[in-house]
Amino acid sequence: MKRFNIIFISVIVVFTALFAGINILMLNSSTNSNREYIVQIERLCSQIENNESYSLSDYPLITNVEKCENTKDSNFFEGNNSDYVIRVIDNSYYRFDYKFDSNAISLVTIILIDSCLAVLFIVILITLIFIKLQILNPFFKLRDVPYELSKGNLTVPLKENKSRLFGKFVWGLDLLREHLEQQKANELALQKDKKTLIMSISHDIKTPLSAIKLSSQALSKGLYKDKEKEIKVAKNIKENANQIENFVTDIIKASNEDFIKFEVNNRDFYLDDCISEINNYYKEKLRLNKTVFTISEHSNHLINGDPDRAIEVMQNIIENAIKYGDGEFINIDFSSEEDCSLISISNSGCTLKESEMPHIFDSFWQGSNAKKSGGSGLGLYICRQLMHLMNGEIFAEMKDSVMTLTLVFRKY
Repeated sequence: MKRFNIIFISVIVVFTALFAGINILMLNSSTNSNREYIVQIERLCSQIENNESYSLSDYPLITNVEKCENTKDSNFFEGNNSDYVIRVIDNSYYRFDYKFDSNAISLVTIILIDSCLAVLFIVILITLIFIKLQILNPFFKLRDVPYELSKGNLTVPLKENKSRLFGKFVWGLDLLREHLEQQKANELALQKDKKTLIMSISHDIKTPLSAIKLSSQALSKGLYKDKEKEIKVAKNIKENANQIENFVTDIIKASNEDFIKFEVNNRDFYLDDCISEINNYYKEKLRLNKTVFTISEHSNHLINGDPDRAIEVMQNIIENAIKYGDGEFINIDFSSEEDCSLISISNSGCTLKESEMPHIFDSFWQGSNAKKSGGSGLGLYICRQLMHLMNGEIFAEMKDSVMTLTLVFRKY
């Protein structure tokens, strides 16, 4: 902000100096040019006084020279409407008609130039003030927000801004803050539930585990002489083991439950609302990667779902294609089936094993081809969850190292 103030003051100083300098130069030039006729008249008077011959062609500003012996001649002092000067030379009156230098800068020209400079100065000042008020000031107020969010301060206040330039930015930043805050609350709740579950199951497992331990010790020491008693103890061990197995099943079931909450806003939208966004984003990116990116011809019909989430799903799939494919081609094809619209995204160079295909939509699962690329194993899991929330489906197929993921949307 200090640098901007320095620039603002510098502009004012420079324009003031420029305005003063130009005006001084123009006034001096105008004054010198308009006094030139006096110099020429004086030179001509000197020639006449010395009885030297002269030519008016040598004096471009003098249009006529007239001598008068009779001072009562009114025409001599009136004549035409041109400007003139009367001089007395050797007791005779001489009238010198003259004109101003056509190249001299007139007062009107000076005023016009000053007006243009003033308008330019005002425009620049208004522009600088606009930049300060509409861009720099709002940005200055928001400069610490990302830093505070990175530290985990999710309660940092965000004032509403009606500016066309920053209004949507502030709104989006506030949504991000609220999303992070909600995500943090969900994470804390999840951690609490996990700890509660582990403590509860740990306590519940202790009872059957102790019973199994005591029963097994008694059997190993031969404390039960009766065969029926031994069978009964063995059955108790089995029941306690089944009870522990049920607890383990509950743990696995709880670990497989959805841990990410998604929000979708299903409505009817045109197919090209998504495809155009995907094309605009990936066309240049894939061209730079030298990957052939093809979108086949299709009809722009209405489908049902959340357009933003649909774009997110397609982006996840294409990013996977870029990450795990060989970069030769990525194609988007379209088809219809009953009341559904199908979007198929294919890429070459898939090295996933056939036996791994049933697991690609599982959470935190990564294939053997992901060792070098990294990732969280949640991409396709999120895609499936979003498609289900949009009342759609997603399928995967691999043939001859070409991976194809098909999205199924309901038609309007």
